Amino acid sequence: MKLELRGITKRFGSLVANDHIDLVVEPGEIHALLGENGAGKSTLMNVLYGLYDPDDGQVLIDDVPVRFTGPGDAMAAGIGMVHQHFMLIPVFTVAENVVLGHEPVRGAGGVIDLAGARKIVKEISDRFGFDVDPDALIENLTVGAQQRVEIIKALSRNANVLILDEPTAVLTPQETDELIAIMRQLKAAGTSIVFITHKLREVRAVADVITVIRRGKVVRSAPPTAPETELASLMVGRSVDLGVTKKPAEPGEVGLRVTGLSVIDHAGVLQLDNVSFEVARGEILAVAGVQGNGQTELAEAILGLQKPVAGSILLDGLELVGAGVRDTLRAGVGYVPEDRSSDGIIESFSVAENLILDLHDQRPFAQGISLDPAQVAANASQRVEEFDVRLTSVQDPVKTLSGGNQQKVVLAREMSRPLRLLIASQPTRGLDVGSIEFVHKRLIAERDNGTPVLIISTELDEVVAVGDRILVLYRGRIVGIVPPATPRDVLGLMLAGVPLDEAEAHAAEHHTVLGEADLRAAEEENS
Repeated sequence: MKLELRGITKRFGSLVANDHIDLVVEPGEIHALLGENGAGKSTLMNVLYGLYDPDDGQVLIDDVPVRFTGPGDAMAAGIGMVHQHFMLIPVFTVAENVVLGHEPVRGAGGVIDLAGARKIVKEISDRFGFDVDPDALIENLTVGAQQRVEIIKALSRNANVLILDEPTAVLTPQETDELIAIMRQLKAAGTSIVFITHKLREVRAVADVITVIRRGKVVRSAPPTAPETELASLMVGRSVDLGVTKKPAEPGEVGLRVTGLSVIDHAGVLQLDNVSFEVARGEILAVAGVQGNGQTELAEAILGLQKPVAGSILLDGLELVGAGVRDTLRAGVGYVPEDRSSDGIIESFSVAENLILDLHDQRPFAQGISLDPAQVAANASQRVEEFDVRLTSVQDPVKTLSGGNQQKVVLAREMSRPLRLLIASQPTRGLDVGSIEFVHKRLIAERDNGTPVLIISTELDEVVAVGDRILVLYRGRIVGIVPPATPRDVLGLMLAGVPLDEAEAHAAEHHTVLGEADLRAAEEENS
């Protein structure tokens, strides 16, 4: 099925989100839409999916103009969409979610055929190797598995074109690799994919064609062989430093000292096991690990959201174990949570209100028991400009912003006050290259101001680039603390739980074998 968008324009008041956009998606093609947060990518796809009416332009399928009055029309035409925030009901099973709205029935009474629903899920899952249990509850599945359910849901409705809106924003590296493999399988089966993203490596790895959108307009289309620096410049409209430039750290006295920290979760599972480390003033300690190895519990224990069963957390000599979240924040701890939607923002509050959540009862924002609207708005305008948050008004609900711009709001709030410790968990998740560059510079500036910085990230590139030391967590225990110059293969083995000395020995042996093989091959070729 050939899909074409001609001259699509969509306005929200004075904001032109899409400005006469042309796009063609050929049958069996993976077409990537690349652009910054707020560039208009998701808006364009919401027009295609029938969620928005275009103010101008038209959609064509196989050269025939069509008009969608809602997602039902788009689905009937063979277009499916997997949203960045999944549209699943947590207490329903996989099968129940997949057939929701078009349930198979049996008998004259119209009883829902759950066996038929399970069969649909199993057939699609087996065909593409999704490994999804039809009877599993959504709330018990990983994020990656929930995404596969969304894809199964679209395929069950005979989608010929699948829109994936920022599909890797909330995935671990392993889940991202699995998704890329799935996309290739879908392409091989004849499904066209529109892949919305701002991640250069992923788009170059899987796309057939890349269309770059900047501020609502198509800048140009490029092949996946285009250099990352060129794509980044097209996205942002200026040259972008894809690396991280920083001077060597000059650590001072220890600011954060964690000793013998152990945490048991609500299910009685030991999530942190006798964890001890220090972070000096003027240093970034980067915590590396596959998601689910105790990183969340570590951050939450320091903040006071989790109560340790053992251990001590000292911030400049002040014991934080037993202190509440409010007291910890008042002590000068900034916290960027890994899940901005549930822990970082209040979606129904305005952008301006979200920017003072931790300071709403203090001057200059509080006047007695009332807020000072002028001060709140002035603060918001300053932070929005400084962090380049794309919006129409600081009084808009924060839920109207893209995921990346919501993350900027969280970062602006937490990094715009005097800090004695900054904890940033997945600080660049969902951000584009320009925003990532800005955040990394702010993190390094915070370090250079003498703040101890604890970064938690599943992005190994980020950990190596930003960290002055790297702490590797595996199943709640520290595997080792190493410098960022540590070879990637050693770090990879440590992430799998291999102790540092064994990882180094294995990597050295592996390199030796490879070197000998390469030498023999070269000798044979020369002879």
